[in-house]
Amino acid sequence: MSGSTTRLEGKVALVTGASRGLGRALAVAFAREGAALALCARGASALGEVARAVAALGADVLAIPADVRSSRDLERLVALTLDRFHRVDILINNASELGPIPLPYLADYPPPAFDDVLQVNVTAPFRLTQAVIGGMLLRRHGVVVNVTSDAAVTGYAGWGAYAVSKAALEGLTRTWTAELEGTGVRMYAVDPGDMDTDMHRAAIPDADPSELARPDDVARAFIQLVTAADPALVGQRVEAAALGR
Repeated sequence: MSGSTTRLEGKVALVTGASRGLGRALAVAFAREGAALALCARGASALGEVARAVAALGADVLAIPADVRSSRDLERLVALTLDRFHRVDILINNASELGPIPLPYLADYPPPAFDDVLQVNVTAPFRLTQAVIGGMLLRRHGVVVNVTSDAAVTGYAGWGAYAVSKAALEGLTRTWTAELEGTGVRMYAVDPGDMDTDMHRAAIPDADPSELARPDDVARAFIQLVTAADPALVGQRVEAAALGR
């Protein structure tokens, strides 16, 4: 493993939505810290490129094209990860669905699209967490990070299902935390802030990229959170900027 620090040597991290944006940056950051990686995304070609990039850093990587909407894909993702690495130490629920573009008001929101956003942003994180939490509990160690947004706590017109889903994801984080107290398993909801990503450009096409955070910088905040294990932050809504990118 190249690099002078390997704070996650011997750990296995599963990252969803790993083909671009924050997910890609997280894969690279975890690889640099010595973690083995299970990566998933819908786009096989882009995911393969990320897998090659982290393998070049010395990471043991498993790339699994998968759609988190699909229960069969989620089952396959977990089964293949456990077959290869035998455990998951860190789960990053990063895959997110924004919804229709341009962002419609709730009065005009297509119900199937609303259901789709919640499937990706809430149901999939629940199912993945449920699938790996047993092993974490047996080992009395594990970390789950749910990627949230300021839309979860601020009412922005047009952000509809995305905002609702992220508020629900934060509620899921708090409930899991209450149930996991004393087990050694930690859970967080992390707001990465406004980043220069494809999703942000789709939502706000006229935003100035120079005013947006870089995914690589945000990923370093995630590493800090996962490795520092500050008990005061467990179960909390954490802003990446507050972690000192």
